[in-house]
Amino acid sequence: MGYAGFDLTGRAAVVLGGTSGLGRVMALALAEAGADVAPASRRAAAVEAAAAEIEARGRRSLRAVADVTDRSSLERLRAAAERAFGAVDVLINCAGITRRQPTLEVAEDDWRAILEVNVTGTLRACQVFAPPMLERGWGRIVNVASIASFAGLYEVAAYTASKAAVAGLTRALAVEWGKRGVNVNAIAPGVFPTDLNRRLLDGTERGREFLARTPLGRFGRPEELGGAAVFLASEAASFVCGEILVVDGGLLASGVNR
Repeated sequence: MGYAGFDLTGRAAVVLGGTSGLGRVMALALAEAGADVAPASRRAAAVEAAAAEIEARGRRSLRAVADVTDRSSLERLRAAAERAFGAVDVLINCAGITRRQPTLEVAEDDWRAILEVNVTGTLRACQVFAPPMLERGWGRIVNVASIASFAGLYEVAAYTASKAAVAGLTRALAVEWGKRGVNVNAIAPGVFPTDLNRRLLDGTERGREFLARTPLGRFGRPEELGGAAVFLASEAASFVCGEILVVDGGLLASGVNR
């Protein structure tokens, strides 16, 4: 019998970027903990597949596409989720993009596109979904930061800047909304191979360097982020606010490994 504080029965969650990669893993983890979950992204087929996986776990889901660069799509998603579930208790912001390129070659359009999704998209989603949580006096917002929130990563300046901003935004919203019952935190994943970054890691010098710097000696498995998501979404984290929870196999703690 598990600790009741992690039980999400009766809660409803929206996971933006929840149809693939780490977002999908977190959406499924919330469902397995008892929550009804709406996994959202821009692709209808991916939404359909993720929603079916959630329903296969005995939870309610929702088939609604959304784009974090489009406020009206987020407003439609919130309205649909409220119709389906009654309220949205948990928001996870996992939509993100990256591109590796020497900084002197980064076009301003590429810079703006990455910050628009990773930072402004996170803010936009918080602005859309937080008001009902604040009115009810209870909510959980979990942003997705990165080890790049704390350390510079080679040739991904826009991504690094965006994830440092996500960490700062998380702390600012925690200070502003915590007293009103909405706990805002973030998860900072270490190196988890996904479709977003796999070509940068598999068999590359970059991948080997990450492995050498990680005390556990391996990349993360996507399912290893599920527990952090459930924790921050639950009553177990009732006194956790403004925290950036690092899940990185010890990489940021690492000094000399050999």
